[in-house]
Amino acid sequence: MIHEKVFRLASVIAQAGEEETPLLEALCTAAEAQTAQRLREGCTAGDCGDAFCCAAAMLAAAGMLTCRGGGEVEQMQAGDVSLRLGPGGGACEAAAVLRRQCALLMAPYWEDDGFAFAGVRG
Repeated sequence: MIHEKVFRLASVIAQAGEEETPLLEALCTAAEAQTAQRLREGCTAGDCGDAFCCAAAMLAAAGMLTCRGGGEVEQMQAGDVSLRLGPGGGACEAAAVLRRQCALLMAPYWEDDGFAFAGVRG
């Protein structure tokens, strides 16, 4: 039941066409595993309510957007840093937003990833 719900949500988010179904199916399976892998000890997908399905669907949709391509770097300059993306660069930005939203939804259920900033005295 969880997989079907994740797939339906991801299909809507990514606006997947029929020809993209096999890829989206695989991305959903991978996103569910990735989302479940980070759960706190003793916490299950069912404990997360709709947050789990929404988060996994967002990860899968982000993968779909990335797989569609576009947005490749057309020009890069090192001095005064300049970067120009080709058409489709918005897909990469949308995918990043979906990944961040996934992390926000799952924050109460996921283990701490161990990332922290530390101050250094100068």
